[in-house]
Amino acid sequence: MKLVIQIPCFNEEDALPVTLAALPVHIEGIDEIEILVIDDGSTDGTVEAARKAGVKHMVSLGANKGLAKAFTAGISKALDMGADIIVNTDADNQYRAEYIECLIKPILENKADIVIGTRPVDKIEHFSPLKKFLQKLGSAVMRFVSSSNVQDAPSGFRAFSKNAALQLNVFDKYTYTLETIMQARAKGLVIDCVEVEVNPEMRKSRLFRSMFQYIRRSIFTMLRMFIIYRPFRFFIVFGLLFFLAGLILGIRYLYYYYTGDGIGHIQSLILAAVLLIFGVQISLIAVLSELLSINRKLLEDVQFRVKLEGLKKNTDGIK
Repeated sequence: MKLVIQIPCFNEEDALPVTLAALPVHIEGIDEIEILVIDDGSTDGTVEAARKAGVKHMVSLGANKGLAKAFTAGISKALDMGADIIVNTDADNQYRAEYIECLIKPILENKADIVIGTRPVDKIEHFSPLKKFLQKLGSAVMRFVSSSNVQDAPSGFRAFSKNAALQLNVFDKYTYTLETIMQARAKGLVIDCVEVEVNPEMRKSRLFRSMFQYIRRSIFTMLRMFIIYRPFRFFIVFGLLFFLAGLILGIRYLYYYYTGDGIGHIQSLILAAVLLIFGVQISLIAVLSELLSINRKLLEDVQFRVKLEGLKKNTDGIK
C-alpha cells in the first residue's frame, strides 16, 4: 500500500521546510510513503527549499496557475507514481501532520473513498468572527446543495483513494474543495470526515484577496457545480415556478372573464401566456440538460476506464 502526500506550493520558501519536517515517515498499514511537491510558479526559493529537504518528486507548472490546477497536476502525478492513497495538505503548515494517519484510516478500512479533515473553526484564533461565521454558513449550504455530511467544506486537508482520484475532474480555476465534494456525491463516492487540529498561523491566506471575493467565488462555484451535477433539479424548479405563476394568472383571468370583467384584465392574460411559455421552455431545458448530464456521465466512465488501463500499462512496464 503506497501513500503519496502531495503539497501544492506558491512562494512557500519559509513554511515548506517546516511542513516537510513534520510529515510522518511510517504509518501502520502503509508500506511506502512518498512526498510530492507541486510548484505553482514560485518566484522565491521554494523549489530549492524542497530539494534541500530531500524531496525527490516535484511537478512544476511554470507559471502561477492557481490552487485548482496545482491540485489536479498533483493528483495526476501521484497516480503515475503508483499511489493507492493520496493525501493533500497545505504548504503553510496549517494542518497538523500527525493527523494524516487518522485521515487515511477510513480508506484503509474500505469505509470511505474521500476523507476530509474537519478543523475546529471556533477555536482557531487567527480566524475572525466573520470568517468563522462564513465558514460555517458555507459548509451548511454545501451540505444542503450536495446532500452530504461535510462539516468543513473549504478544508484542503484531504485523503483520496486511487478509485476516487481517478474519477475526479476539476473545472474551477481557483479551488477544488467545493467542486470535488459535489462530484463525489454525484459519482456515488463515499465521503467521510475526521476531526483534526491546526497549527498556529505562519502567514496570511493568499487564496483570495478579500472576504468579499471569497464569498463571491464560493457562491458562484456552488451554483455552477449544482447546475453541472444537478441540472434537471435546477432547471425544473425554475420552470415549475414560471408555469405555476402563469397558471395562477390564467385562472385569475378566467375568473374575471366569466364574471363579466375579462376585458379589464387582458394584461393578466398576456402575462400568463408569457409565463406559461417560459415555464414550458425552461422545463424542456431541464429535460435536455438531463440528457447532456447522462452523456457526460458516460464519457466520464470511459475516461475512468482509460485512466485505469493507462495505470495498468505503466505498472506492467515498470515490472
